[in-house]
Amino acid sequence: MREGALLSVVIPARDEADALPGLLDEVHAALAPRGPYEVLVVDDGSTDATQARLRAVQARGGVPLRILRHRAPQGQSAALRAGIAAARGEWVASLDGDGQNDPADLPRLVEALGRDPEREGLWLVCGARRRRADPWSRRVASRVANAVRGRVLGDRAPDGACGLRLVHRESFLALPFFDHQHRFLPALVLSAGGRVCSVEVGHRPRRHGRSKYGVADRLLPGLVDLAGVLWLRRRAVAAVAEEVPGARVSP
Repeated sequence: MREGALLSVVIPARDEADALPGLLDEVHAALAPRGPYEVLVVDDGSTDATQARLRAVQARGGVPLRILRHRAPQGQSAALRAGIAAARGEWVASLDGDGQNDPADLPRLVEALGRDPEREGLWLVCGARRRRADPWSRRVASRVANAVRGRVLGDRAPDGACGLRLVHRESFLALPFFDHQHRFLPALVLSAGGRVCSVEVGHRPRRHGRSKYGVADRLLPGLVDLAGVLWLRRRAVAAVAEEVPGARVSP
């Protein structure tokens, strides 16, 4: 990422009215000293006061906030993709709207990109949560899911579902899209010829609202998605054509 380049930050959120104002202030505190940035919050069909709170933050100024909205919930992957498609930066960071990801870790992702000796081929910097501040059932389910995903897909990502990540916008938009895509980004990037690295980040307890997902909600869809991603990787073909010299342009 070039020094002084615009960094876009995408936050998918649904019914997070109480969490978002404070989270946006934290993003501003973390990123304002480093240079230009923008924040895109994608309201995924919220039915609480999310829109009103976002507009209040926008009106008071300070945070360079853009608001996108789905009239009905489309899911986290769809919200993430909508935000990245609308972003103006070459690189886009993301974090969850519930406040459990610490915005203070965002500069760490950017620094990891700058330190990488082969960053031209690096498409994705993933956060890896050191200590998850979740109930034990979710922590166990996450460890099992990461282990199975890593064994089957070989994505070498210790925490592929972490919401904190930094992605090359154009490369991301070229990846196959499907519901729950965000949980498999490392494997999709590797299959497309990109590189992935991970950075340790923190994790915080949820202070507002409640989780939209339970363990059972993730289990069966996760297995179906895993089979689908495995099929995509086996079908992936790297097609490179060389130009034959001597071609003429028609008048």
